[in-house]
Amino acid sequence: MRSGAKVAIVGGVFVVVAGGVAYGGYALVGGSDDKGPGGTHTQGAPARTGPPGADEIKETSTAFLQAWAKGDAAGAAALTNNQADASAALSGFSEQAHITNVTVTPGAPNGAVVPYTVKADVSFGGKTAPLAYASQLTVVRGQSTHKPLVDWQPAVLHPQLKKGERLVTEPAQNPEIQAVDYKDRPLTKEKYPSLGAILDGLREKYGAKVNGTPGVELQIQGNGTPARTLITLQKGTPGKLKTTLDADVQAAAEQAVKRFGESSVVAVKPSTGEIRAVADNRNDKFPASLQGRVAPGSTMKIVTATMLIEKGKVSADKPAVCPADVQWEGVTFHNLDNFSLPSSEPFSKSFAKSCNTAFIKHIHEVNDDGALGRVAANYFGIGQDWKVGVPTFDGSVPASAGAETAAAYIGQGKVQMSPLDMASVAATAKSGRFRQPVIVPQSLDGRELAQADPLPSNIAAQLRAMMHITATASYGTATEAMASVGGEKGAKTGSAEKDGQNKSDSWFTGYSDDLAAAALVQSGGHGGTAAGPIVAQVLRAG
Repeated sequence: MRSGAKVAIVGGVFVVVAGGVAYGGYALVGGSDDKGPGGTHTQGAPARTGPPGADEIKETSTAFLQAWAKGDAAGAAALTNNQADASAALSGFSEQAHITNVTVTPGAPNGAVVPYTVKADVSFGGKTAPLAYASQLTVVRGQSTHKPLVDWQPAVLHPQLKKGERLVTEPAQNPEIQAVDYKDRPLTKEKYPSLGAILDGLREKYGAKVNGTPGVELQIQGNGTPARTLITLQKGTPGKLKTTLDADVQAAAEQAVKRFGESSVVAVKPSTGEIRAVADNRNDKFPASLQGRVAPGSTMKIVTATMLIEKGKVSADKPAVCPADVQWEGVTFHNLDNFSLPSSEPFSKSFAKSCNTAFIKHIHEVNDDGALGRVAANYFGIGQDWKVGVPTFDGSVPASAGAETAAAYIGQGKVQMSPLDMASVAATAKSGRFRQPVIVPQSLDGRELAQADPLPSNIAAQLRAMMHITATASYGTATEAMASVGGEKGAKTGSAEKDGQNKSDSWFTGYSDDLAAAALVQSGGHGGTAAGPIVAQVLRAG
């Protein structure tokens, strides 16, 4: 590989000039110290210990960047604390990624961290494109050698690389897609940032099915995740992929999650199961909207109420006991602020005010630790294998025992859900039957969708009545958030406490006419305060 870095000895001092910027000004050869590679002493001087000094940081980082720019993978790898991985990655930089004419421009060190920029060319099959990016490395002291070494991380090579990933330039394995919503309106990562990983996943799975032709690209590959394109050397012809998304609802979802950090929302059409919007606003970029595994709090009471009504333990319009607290298996469970309701009040009010004790008091009557999970699977499709079109977590309500059963009744303990799961629960309550959520039509690949029994009509009617009261009555926990939402509406709030969190996770799920949505704001507090406004904004767009 030809290098853009130039090396010169000026006045006995080794100087690297990379991209026209001088870097160095310190002795690497000659002089009374007589150091070997990496700044180690070679004439019996004691090994240095502790954090690397400024001289060692400069010498080691300069030697590493110089070797990398020259294409000396072995030499550069020898200056790292993981020679095998570094050698493979640095060799692949030229041999697999086909990156040439590399110029590395170091910046001023910040302690042990040295920033730099990389400019190079990517060449394959007679096509060439420029590549430019910034990254950084950290110099550490070797545990056994005591030498100053570059702490090898994949991001040293490129800031977007993670462990197990590599840079590859080749004809793309899957053609690009032109994703559109159900009305044929374009969906792009630039306009809808939350769809970035989803569009990558759809391309990976369906790109070859929609008659596109592949281009030549520099990609990040590996880890079993969809390839991510960094540079396109030669464009292919994208194939048109129709999704079930709604550009208007998606735009509203993108804006709604900006209200709170660590928030996610999903919208589903109850009559069909079609996903209308998916959005996340998270520091870790994890798609919690579809893949989160979080206790859903009191939004789970939709499922618990279904079980209790089916077993004849409660009815929406019949009195229910709601004391301030209740004990089960030695654990005391409280209502928010220890509120209670007169025994003459109907169960619908306990549901609307999210009375924990009104649900937990029936455990001994149900006397079946697996009942909640069976109802979740049989009526709401939870825990089945949903073939949505992209990776999802499809909920988990495992059998439990003791106090964990009581916790499960109010959406805590071992119960785990994603916003997609809870949007589907609300959609099922609204329509009266589970329709597996999808983001691309089933007709595209003929995949088999998950099935569940329809809700008995009397149970579905009671769920809708209770969710409507929760969203409209003066005492309903969802009324304030849903005040701006029109149509035939219903909702349920939830707050899930987690060990080590100062504030509970905020959950909210609801529907308006033929659109249901659920939101999660981790550490957001009460469900109606954080997640509620997000859901309301999405529902208004539908």
